[in-house]
Amino acid sequence: MQWHDHSRISGSHSFLSPSSASWVNYTPAKLESSYLNQQRKILGTKLHALAESCISLKQRLPDNNTTMSRFVNDALGYRMTPEQILYYSQNIFGTADAISFDLQSRTLRIHDLKTGTTPGKMVQLEIYAALFFLEYNLKPGDTYTIVLRIYQNDEIVEWEPDPTDIMKIMGVIVSHDKLLEDIKTQTG
Repeated sequence: MQWHDHSRISGSHSFLSPSSASWVNYTPAKLESSYLNQQRKILGTKLHALAESCISLKQRLPDNNTTMSRFVNDALGYRMTPEQILYYSQNIFGTADAISFDLQSRTLRIHDLKTGTTPGKMVQLEIYAALFFLEYNLKPGDTYTIVLRIYQNDEIVEWEPDPTDIMKIMGVIVSHDKLLEDIKTQTG
């Protein structure tokens, strides 16, 4: 058999892939909804890359009330680092959309850009804060200010979490990581 050459798509997956066969039972409305969701995820990835480039290049966007402009311009104003990985272990790490830590004012800022329709959850940013404190061996408390922001739907939601809540998340990270390592050792 002489197989057709499909090397240009090798390693990629089609939207209607046999490996995720649930689409066989989709109604036309469900198919459309799933496809549009996938397209929104692709757009979100591209918008995050654009924001990262603008921040890295110190390129302000027009001063208007759009989510992207406010996110980029605020990150530049606070001298934030885009797309920073926060690492505790191979079991738990993540990438903050924009983050800064001002040693002089002892202020940690984490901003999150949400491009989808599902409302952002502040707990995600609290986890980033916990990862920051764990990675840099610092203890959140009265001497630190933590400012978390979600940028979505042309609005900004800001939250200053209680340091004890961040410490609780830090404890969960440490205990869950240890449990996973124990499981790996037992099943290894």
